[in-house]
Amino acid sequence: MSVVGFDLGFQSCYVAVARAGGIETVANEYSDRCTPSFVSFGPRNRSIGAAAKSQVVTNCKNTVQGFKRFHGRAFSDPYVQSSKSKLVYDLAPMPSGSTGIKVMYMEEERVFSTEQVTGMLLTKLKETAESALKKPVADCVISILATSFDSDLGGKDFDDILVNYFCEEFLKKYKLDAKSKPRALVRLYQECEKLKKLMSANSSDLPLNIECFMNDVDVSSNLNRGQFEDLCAGLLAKVEAPLRSVLEQTKLKKEDIYAVEIVGGASRTPAIKERISRFFGKELSTTLNADEAVARGCALQCAILSPAFKVREFSITDVVPYPISLKWNSAAEEGLSDCEVFPKNHAAPFSKVLTFYRKEPFSLEAYYNCPKDLPHPSTTIGEFLIQNVVPQASGESAKVKVKVRVNLHGVFSISSASLVEVLKTSEEEEPMETNQAAKEEHLTYIFIVQCSFSFLHVVNETLFFQTSTEEGKQEKKNEQPPQAKKPKVKTKTVDLPIENKLHWQLSSEELNVFVENEGKMIMQDKLEKERNDAKNNVEEYVYDMRDKLHGTLEKFINEADRNAFTLKLEDTENWLYEDGEDQQKQVYIDKLAELKKIGQPVQERCTEAVERPKAFAELGRQIQMYMKIGEAYKDELYDHLEELDMVRVEKQVNDAMGWMNNMMNQQNNRDLTLDPVVKVSEIQAKTKELYSSCNPVVSKSKPKVEPPKEEKMENGPVNGQGDTENQQSDPAKKKAAAGTEQETSENKLPEMDID
Repeated sequence: MSVVGFDLGFQSCYVAVARAGGIETVANEYSDRCTPSFVSFGPRNRSIGAAAKSQVVTNCKNTVQGFKRFHGRAFSDPYVQSSKSKLVYDLAPMPSGSTGIKVMYMEEERVFSTEQVTGMLLTKLKETAESALKKPVADCVISILATSFDSDLGGKDFDDILVNYFCEEFLKKYKLDAKSKPRALVRLYQECEKLKKLMSANSSDLPLNIECFMNDVDVSSNLNRGQFEDLCAGLLAKVEAPLRSVLEQTKLKKEDIYAVEIVGGASRTPAIKERISRFFGKELSTTLNADEAVARGCALQCAILSPAFKVREFSITDVVPYPISLKWNSAAEEGLSDCEVFPKNHAAPFSKVLTFYRKEPFSLEAYYNCPKDLPHPSTTIGEFLIQNVVPQASGESAKVKVKVRVNLHGVFSISSASLVEVLKTSEEEEPMETNQAAKEEHLTYIFIVQCSFSFLHVVNETLFFQTSTEEGKQEKKNEQPPQAKKPKVKTKTVDLPIENKLHWQLSSEELNVFVENEGKMIMQDKLEKERNDAKNNVEEYVYDMRDKLHGTLEKFINEADRNAFTLKLEDTENWLYEDGEDQQKQVYIDKLAELKKIGQPVQERCTEAVERPKAFAELGRQIQMYMKIGEAYKDELYDHLEELDMVRVEKQVNDAMGWMNNMMNQQNNRDLTLDPVVKVSEIQAKTKELYSSCNPVVSKSKPKVEPPKEEKMENGPVNGQGDTENQQSDPAKKKAAAGTEQETSENKLPEMDID
């Protein structure tokens, strides 16, 4: 099971994985841990990440960036409309009214939803993670839901201020309107981002130079950190608001904060660091990698959630970032009733069960009840219609239990609804008297927290809690007057269908269509990559062979064939940039095979010429070794070998030597431009054959008897060594030692060395 964390940033992304007992940020195919948040659309395929960013100037109208903030926004949203002037690509409304991105893809105009483009980027990050882990990635943690934030206070917002400043300056100084030319605007954004990073490390004047900016005019200017901070004064003033909000939510004082760690690329800006430090009244900590910390935190959270990883005790509680309420048509009074079901910073995931008394289907509307805190103008989450609700057999309102949930991903839903149907009331017991009017406007909320339960009642829109502890039960029992005995009631639970109308959330049908389209585009990208690889292989072969024909391969091909092959290579090169510029994959494969049919024999002759001397040398070494053994086989070292075996060895050696000499003589008289008389593989086969026939004979070891093991005497000296005087002076000891040595020699079995 893979454990992966994605930091899906506005300008760049990072991928972190848990492995080898720690968290590691992995690199993409360019050996870079930072993957730009860019998607570029071309006539045949898409480019994502670093490859897309490289096309931001040449294919600016179809290269998408900065689309993260369009999630969940209608095309008519004021923020979207104000952002259009800052973009070089076009926006368009989707059928649902949400914001779409219009590009040219596969030679036709297409409009992709923001979710689709984000899915493309996530697909790229998924591939990066799978390449690093060498296993599929199915689950991950993605950085999105913040405790307190300002969505308009990021690195891109500082870039916008710089771009606007230089646009005005160039308009006055050079009479050039950069905003009228998308390509010029993109180049200016790139240079302003570089300048911003340089100003974080330097306080002196820094130049900005762009050659051929517009109309073949070079532009130049300069700026220093002080001027930059003056330009961004309004933006920098917004830094403290989220910090103050965090303290208010956590009910902490500045003195309660032990340390402040800052992360994120924009946190390197000195003015931001200075304001945060001044707010908390302490030095800031920068022990973490500011760019990679979020992705690493996501991977840690994924490891905590994963059953495959054991993580040190570390508690992280996800919360609901905005308070969520439900409203419905009141049964007792005209108008709407509402209630907050999940307050701000409520723990998630979490479920609650609400009990309604209804005679007919009814709807619930979920919404965020704090419009001023939302980054989006629309507060509606969705509408949920509880269907198939019918009254009880007696005509009374039926009891309907509705389960609302914020899941692990922070998404609110009504997960289930059920009708509690009363089947039979016992005749032996008299039912309690009930007030039907009061019952219809009575709602019960059951809060589920592990195994503890508490009940929240809504009566006449007034809320009060009732605990289920024994003490609370006893108190209530004492306060209540005596009542009639409750009847025995049999009930049956029936699941009710729910119709969802979610705002800005994809329906299952839309999601399936998007997934299918993404699969098709992935396949198209793969086919285009294979086509380009095939084309590049032809181009690479042309360049490589053309150089070698006048270098390492020159003496292995005659002049006429070399000239003809060189001409064919030049024709192929011209074809690649003309008719062969846009051909199918198989055309390039066939073209490469056609060239290799001519060039491969030449390369093989060169390879044979280089490797052949080595192969002959190894065969000669084997022959010399076995000849020496044959000459000395009657010596004491080899006198255990059979004479008949050695005759066969001598014959094998002579045959091999004769074959080698014959082949070497023929090859020496052979022109290098012709195929060799003997190939390296044949020489190696001959060497192996000689070894197989001779080695089993000459490797037989001569049996030998090892000397007996030495044994220590009681006093320490070893047999035959040490205290010789005592042995000589004491005949009994000498005799005992000799007897021990003789016994050991007789009992010791001979050992043989076997190769």
